[in-house]
Amino acid sequence: MAKMKVLLAYSGGLDTSVIIPWLKENYDCEIVCMAADVGQGEELEPLNKKAIDSGADKIYIEDLVEEYITDFIYPTLKAGAVYEGKYLLGTSTARPLIAKRLVEIAKLENCDAICHGATGKGNDQVRFELTIKALAPNMKIIAPWRIWDIKSREDAVAYLKERNLPVPVSKKRPYSMDRNIWHLSHEGYDLEDPWNEPSSELTMTCKNPEDAPDKAAYVEVDFEKGIPVAVDGQKMPPIKLLETLNALGAENGVGVIDMVENRLVGMKSRGVYETPGGTILYEAHRALESLTLDRETAHYKEGIALKFADIVYFGQWYSPLREALSAFVDETQESVTGTVRVKLYKGNCTSVGIKSDYSLFSEEFATFGEDEVYNQYDAEGFINLFGLPLKIKALMDENREAKNKEGK
Repeated sequence: MAKMKVLLAYSGGLDTSVIIPWLKENYDCEIVCMAADVGQGEELEPLNKKAIDSGADKIYIEDLVEEYITDFIYPTLKAGAVYEGKYLLGTSTARPLIAKRLVEIAKLENCDAICHGATGKGNDQVRFELTIKALAPNMKIIAPWRIWDIKSREDAVAYLKERNLPVPVSKKRPYSMDRNIWHLSHEGYDLEDPWNEPSSELTMTCKNPEDAPDKAAYVEVDFEKGIPVAVDGQKMPPIKLLETLNALGAENGVGVIDMVENRLVGMKSRGVYETPGGTILYEAHRALESLTLDRETAHYKEGIALKFADIVYFGQWYSPLREALSAFVDETQESVTGTVRVKLYKGNCTSVGIKSDYSLFSEEFATFGEDEVYNQYDAEGFINLFGLPLKIKALMDENREAKNKEGK
């Protein structure tokens, strides 16, 4: 019989370095690895040798950065989706893309199973596995952290040393981090006590607001149908555009949030997220929509944004509901074209100018001065009709009170 073939989501870190020999020992299988480049800023080419030295038979290194921006970040941005009012969904949007590519390679390689290194306490196990179920419903999934005896980093290091296998250089930083072109997250260590203020040494991308320039910076972002296409009048492809805004936002201390969030698995966790360019884009997009969306659409879309954020956070990217909501969102973005000027100053990010050929704002209509398009006397009839339910209720309450008094 042919050996079982397993595709491993590989990062080159300690966990996945341990998983390779563990799979060999427990499944006697052939192992294909896949490492995804989603803009984490690391050189991935050395992973070729590292994976083979750890016992893998083959490795794919996939450049997914532009697809990540256009097919996952932009739909989430257009939806205005923010999880629990703060989190711009940096890890949540990347996982379904990585899992999608895992499925594609698993099919190409005729793999029998897909393996991932997500822990049994986190959200990522759900995000990986829901995507696999949606795209390859019969694919076997192996999640070592839910079944092996390794319980700590020390256990993992000892496991490799016992087998004379290379141990990845340990991180100097004690935090659990996830990085891509959209964000950098920090969890664990002293952050596990919500009373502790994050250290001034914590952030790696963004300057601390106290250290940011004393003079405000301004940037203009152009959108076409809800998608950012230019910075300061210069057209840019997606990667360059986001890198440009990341650098500008980081220099001005913009995009750092500290939150206690509700994980899908039921517990709370505390994280600090750096999302400099994303914070600028969300602020600009929100401002442009305020000018170009009518009231009913804008208000209804706020509810859609909340649901969309939950769906993405919960790993349901490939669900029929997410696809339907994205279709609704795309329709709302037909008029979201224009330019927004954003002011950046010591951690603050504020839109200070908006213009669009699709603007619904009219100075002629909105002015407090005399105009020919709005008869202020008409407001009296509108208020009478709009307030009629309140008036009827009040009259009925008065009648009821009067009858009660007569009865006494």
